[in-house]
Amino acid sequence: MSGRCNRGTAAAPLLATLTALTLLAVACGEAEDSTVDSPAAPQAAAAAATDQESETEAASDSGDTPGKVSETATTIPATTIPATTTTLLIPTAPETDVPPPNADGENPPGRAPLPDSSGRESVPSALADRFWPGFATLIPPEQIRSGGPPPDGIPALDEPVFAPTGEIDFLADSEAVLALEINGDARAYPLQIMTWHELVNDTVGGVPVTISYCPLCNSSVAYDRNAAGRVLDFGTSGMLYQSSMVMYDRQTQSLWTHFDGLAVIGELIGTQLDFWPMAIVSWAAWRDAHPDGQVLTQETGYHRSYGRNPYVGYETSERLLTPAFQSTDIDERLPAKERVVGIRGDGDAVAVRHAHLQDTGVVEVELAGVPLVVWNLPGASSAIDAPELANGIDVGSSGVFERTLDGRLLSFARNGDGFRDDETGSTWNLFGEATAGELAGSRLQAREFVDTFWFAWGTFEPTSSIVPPLG
Repeated sequence: MSGRCNRGTAAAPLLATLTALTLLAVACGEAEDSTVDSPAAPQAAAAAATDQESETEAASDSGDTPGKVSETATTIPATTIPATTTTLLIPTAPETDVPPPNADGENPPGRAPLPDSSGRESVPSALADRFWPGFATLIPPEQIRSGGPPPDGIPALDEPVFAPTGEIDFLADSEAVLALEINGDARAYPLQIMTWHELVNDTVGGVPVTISYCPLCNSSVAYDRNAAGRVLDFGTSGMLYQSSMVMYDRQTQSLWTHFDGLAVIGELIGTQLDFWPMAIVSWAAWRDAHPDGQVLTQETGYHRSYGRNPYVGYETSERLLTPAFQSTDIDERLPAKERVVGIRGDGDAVAVRHAHLQDTGVVEVELAGVPLVVWNLPGASSAIDAPELANGIDVGSSGVFERTLDGRLLSFARNGDGFRDDETGSTWNLFGEATAGELAGSRLQAREFVDTFWFAWGTFEPTSSIVPPLG
């Protein structure tokens, strides 16, 4: 992928609630050092009818010249962009006589910082008590809801183990992986692992990053851990905001919204993490394009039913969109669970309707004046649909890139298992690399985006335009 993206300013209800808590509980261990799946309570009736075997197992086992490049040109590796983490604002903290939570740093909740990160700071812990009256907040703390598990109940991976592409034998071709590349270091994070852990603290291409995947809002984001003069690492808080994961940093125990990488309560309030472009793609597409890549393995130190889906039927069900996790109204311009490809930056935001993108293969949009191409290839299964991830509905693999290359504006069309530009007839793969033709060896500039559900995109990007336009 390409360089880092800097963020600018910019009784039925009860059953549904219990079902939501059940699905979250299935994904968490009994404790941080747990080595077995926690027992799974029964799924909703519809899910149970299609996943009786999964429930039985759970109960028992509980990532020049314009337009002219020579045929022998080499692929340009992704490069590092200097750290420019944004601090959006720092609200004034209220005065209070109430003692701050865990301000001495002794016996705080959650895990200790990693050895290669910054140390724990003696500051009030929002993870311990987000309602402390001395905290300024960007989100009313009552709108941050418990998802069921305690802090780190869904355990982040802090010592990820990787293997070369050619040694991987546990992934089906259609299974989805998170695809990330920094400074030529290409890595894949299978969703069959990410659905059970949600966060991976890693170093890729020499850059400390956190890889995140939130099954409830169906979105993945890669953050640079260099922020606010620190090297941070992150854990799951066990809380949600608008059905989206809330993380905490282990240095200050501030709370962060996953979707936009923003510290909303705590010492680092107003700090927004920078993103690295990352896509959800099929294992087959990533494997074929990255024979020398590295893949996150199932050697996690935890026993989980990797390959099986703890969120069976969630792709098409509305059952988790309840007041338990949604504290404000959902943007009704689109159905809450409609998939979109969301692109943001420089104060602008665009949502491309996924069904339209799948039909056309290629959609051209503009973001803050920059011409972009959004494309999709079939072959990647949803990780939150069928009992086995490999059997989920085909949602395809998407990518977003700048259309201008060496001063020339290119237009594209889907062509077989790739894409073709109209200007030179060169062919391009899913990852924006020209594989044949006049531009062979060239690489488009990737842009950060999220494959997600509309309810999440509409919450965090309420002024987003929609493509194609409604009406």
